[in-house]
Amino acid sequence: MGCCCCPPAITALFYLWVRSGFSKDAVAGALVFFPPNPPLYKFKRIAKNGDVLPDIDDEEDDENGGAEESKNEEENVVDDACSLRSFVVNSDDDSDLGSFEIDTKSSHQVNNDANLRNISQTVPTEVRNERRKQREEAQQRQRQQYAQDPVAAMTERTNKSRSRAKLRAKIDARDEKNGVTYQFAPDIATLGTLPSFNGTIHAVKIGPQKRTGSYIAALLYKLPDSEITPNTKTILYSHGNAADIGAMSGMQSLLAKNLKCNVLVYDYSGYGESGGIPMEKNTYRDVKLVYEWLVKNVTKHEHNVILYGQSVGSGPSCYLASRRSNVGGLVLHSPFTSGMRVLTPSRALSCLDIFPNIDRIKKVKCPVFVIHGLKDQEVACEHGMALHAAVPDDCKFDPWWVKNKGHNDITDGPDIVEYMQRMTNFVKSLED
Repeated sequence: MGCCCCPPAITALFYLWVRSGFSKDAVAGALVFFPPNPPLYKFKRIAKNGDVLPDIDDEEDDENGGAEESKNEEENVVDDACSLRSFVVNSDDDSDLGSFEIDTKSSHQVNNDANLRNISQTVPTEVRNERRKQREEAQQRQRQQYAQDPVAAMTERTNKSRSRAKLRAKIDARDEKNGVTYQFAPDIATLGTLPSFNGTIHAVKIGPQKRTGSYIAALLYKLPDSEITPNTKTILYSHGNAADIGAMSGMQSLLAKNLKCNVLVYDYSGYGESGGIPMEKNTYRDVKLVYEWLVKNVTKHEHNVILYGQSVGSGPSCYLASRRSNVGGLVLHSPFTSGMRVLTPSRALSCLDIFPNIDRIKKVKCPVFVIHGLKDQEVACEHGMALHAAVPDDCKFDPWWVKNKGHNDITDGPDIVEYMQRMTNFVKSLED
């Protein structure tokens, strides 16, 4: 989880908070969410006749992009003339985040023909190194911009997010109307060769969100039909704040292959191929929307779903687990007790706090497995320990406090063997 702790940045956050009409979602967006730029994957757009459609740049206008939009599509798009304040205040309305029922009748059909069995491309090492160097240089320029003028940097970032959300909603709505499907294209030049997977990888856009009109990009790693039983679990994976579903693609293949589970990983609003703007409440809308789709189209039963939240992903995962009593299990990987508690234990700024996991974890009804590195310098291991202590006694699963590991490296090196074994034990415990 990223943080923003230097005095100029705090001043900028205060400025943004006031300018946005005292919306903590505006602060959360600037403080927490850092989508990889550029994303580490693309969704190739496939027309009904099988033709590959041209990529669309989110930075450019879409004047000549296909069929004429309907009036309903235009109404789903954020008005370009709206102010920052009015947009953010509307986003603070959480009346759509109450309890919800799930109709298990399938609403989407997963099309095997438009997706991949595995990815085995090999890119020369020098090409991968050059791509990584370019990405690191771009990140360094962004950090310098924030240091020199954080107010201007945050304002520019917010404006770009709004423009992107408007264009993306228009494109995705038109694509759904025209029957466009998608193929996953990871950035192999940066990621390197990805693990093979003997199932299928389905790229889908789930939506639209009722309140925002945006669509959420997701990948379903589906086991071969011969390996699926009525008790097969599906992991719903909420990733960290500086990752996307491209960056997570290798790990998802390994999880599905080794645990004999399906895995559904999605991008938050404003990340990768997802529409919308990255905000705390939008992550709740995202996970709710994806969970509903998963139960309707894959698991049919909520008890076959395992929620998995890594770092920032612990927020939407705890939110959903506290509201769905029939969910099968919850894994918290390098979690935090709440967003503001990462910065300071003081509750003086509690009005700006986000993702109150420590309160929600007390309400879960499913087994909870907490994983945290003892040398985590970003989110201290005490956060994971506090969450484990707050889990109801009948829901506690033995935690794993990982020696000599930090925030992002728990599955690196030989420890991945123990990680997979502990995850296997957790999944098996849900079948007892």
